[in-house]
Amino acid sequence: SKSPSPRPSMPVRYFIMKSSNLQNIDISQQKGIWSTMPSNEQKLNQAFWESSMVYLIFSVQGSGHFQGFARMTSEIGCEKSQDWGSADLGGVFKVEWIQKGSIPFQFAHHLLNPWNDNKKVQ
Repeated sequence: SKSPSPRPSMPVRYFIMKSSNLQNIDISQQKGIWSTMPSNEQKLNQAFWESSMVYLIFSVQGSGHFQGFARMTSEIGCEKSQDWGSADLGGVFKVEWIQKGSIPFQFAHHLLNPWNDNKKVQ
C-alpha cells in the first residue's frame, strides 16, 4: 500500500500474527478486523502510535504457510467481537488486507529475526 503516512519519519513495524484456525483469517479478510491476545495489545498499540505503519503477517498455527498480510489501521479498542468464538481474545481493531494467499514458510527462510536469536521468520 502506498497510502501517505501521517508519521513518515517514524519506523515501519512488522508483526507475525498466529491464528489458531483459518476461519479467523477468513473473518478478518471479510470484515477488515482482527483481535489478539490481551498480552499483545500494549505492544501493538504502542507500535501503532509510534510507527509510520504497522504490518501484520498472518499465519495459521501448524500450517507451514503465511496466509497474507494486512496493515493495522486503528488502535486496539475495548470492544470485543463475538465473531472469533473465543472469550480469550482482547479488543477489536481494524486492518486493511493488502495480500491474501498461501505462501510457504520456505519462501521466507532467508529472512532472520534479530530480535529472536536470528531464527527464521515463520
